[in-house]
Amino acid sequence: MKVRTFEVDGVLEITPTLHCDDRGFFSEIWSRRSLADAGFRLDFVQDNHSLSAAAGTLRGLHFQSPPHAQAKLVRVLRGAIFDVAVDIRKGSPTFGRWIGIELSREKWNQLLLPVGFAHGFATLVPNTEVAYKVTDYYSPENDRAIRFDDPAIGIAWPEKSWPFQLSAKDKAAPLLADIDTGFVYE
Repeated sequence: MKVRTFEVDGVLEITPTLHCDDRGFFSEIWSRRSLADAGFRLDFVQDNHSLSAAAGTLRGLHFQSPPHAQAKLVRVLRGAIFDVAVDIRKGSPTFGRWIGIELSREKWNQLLLPVGFAHGFATLVPNTEVAYKVTDYYSPENDRAIRFDDPAIGIAWPEKSWPFQLSAKDKAAPLLADIDTGFVYE
C-alpha cells in the first residue's frame, strides 16, 4: 500500500497493492492495521455506493456536522472522478484550502478524508460508480453542504467535467463564510 500526504494536513491518497496473475487480481482495499500503523485509527460503520450516469455529475461539497461527523475513504469502482477535500475546521492553518485528485478504477487509488473536511466530486466519464466508507451513520439533522463554486475556496474543477449536473440541495448550498460547520481545529 502506498500512502501520499498533501499540504492540507490529514488528507491522504492511498493506493492499495494489486496482485495480478492470469486469473485476474487480488487487492486488500482496507486494512485497519495498515492505517493504524500510519497514525489513523478509524472505525468505519457504513459503506455507501453511488452511480452517476452522466459525465459532469457533481456531488458536493458535503459533510456531516458534529456530533455525527464522518471521516471518509473514497474509491472508484468504475469510471473516474475529480475528488475534492476542503478543510472546514475553524482556526486551522489550512482552513478553506482544498486538494483535488483524480480517482479512477485504472489508478486504483483512494482518498482518505478525516473529520472536519467537506467532500465533493465531479464525474469525468459516464456511468461512474463510487464507493466510500464512513465513520458515522447518516444523520439527516447533521447533513450539510457548501457551494461547489464558492469563490473564497476557488476549486479548479476540470473543464472536461462542465457543465455540471447538480442536485437541488447542491444548487442551494451556502458559501463557507455563511455556515457554521461545527468544526474547530485542535
